[in-house]
Amino acid sequence: MAATRYRRFLKLCEEWPRDEGKKARDLGTFLRQRVASAFREGENTQISDPEKCDQMYESLARINSNYYRQRFPRVRDTSFTGVTVEECKLLLSGNLHQMDEEKKGLWKKLSERFSKSPEEVPEKAPEK
Repeated sequence: MAATRYRRFLKLCEEWPRDEGKKARDLGTFLRQRVASAFREGENTQISDPEKCDQMYESLARINSNYYRQRFPRVRDTSFTGVTVEECKLLLSGNLHQMDEEKKGLWKKLSERFSKSPEEVPEKAPEK
C-alpha cells in the first residue's frame, strides 16, 4: 500500500507547477523536497500514519486541481490594494528591476506604507 501512496505523490509532484520566478519560495519545489524526505526509501517506505498521509494527499490534490477556486469564485481578481494578479506576481517574484516606471510608483507607495515601523512615524505634538 505504501507503494501506491508513493506513486500518487510522485504523480502529484509531476503535475504541480513550478514558478521559477520565486526561487526558494516556490510551493512546488517545497512539495518535491517534502515528498523526497518523507519517502526516503521510495516504494519500500513504511508509513507510520496512513490516514494522515492519505488526508494530506487529498488536500494537496484539491489545491492542485483548483477545487476551491471553482467552488468559491471571486468577483474580481484584485486585492484590497487594487493590484491585479499580474502585478502581484511581479511584485512577489523579486524581479523588481523589470517593472516599468508607473509600476515602480505603485510599488514605492505600497512599500512605504507597509514598511514603516512605529519609530519612523512622526509623533503628533501634544495638544494644549
